[in-house]
Amino acid sequence: MIVFDRLWGTMKVRGISQYRLIHEYGFSTGQLDRLRKNDNVNTYTLSMLCKILNCRLDEIAEYVED
Repeated sequence: MIVFDRLWGTMKVRGISQYRLIHEYGFSTGQLDRLRKNDNVNTYTLSMLCKILNCRLDEIAEYVED
């Protein structure tokens, strides 16, 4: 299972809020909700987050066994 727990810490360190993702970068509230719930998100979304946050994928997502 992929979890996005690391995303929130990386956002805090980089000074990017959920509000800013929605209003400056065009993220939908639905996308953020899926990330909060560790639901499915597409690779485009992950790529955009890495670009915005200037980070690697392992700084926002992690694989954990069920």
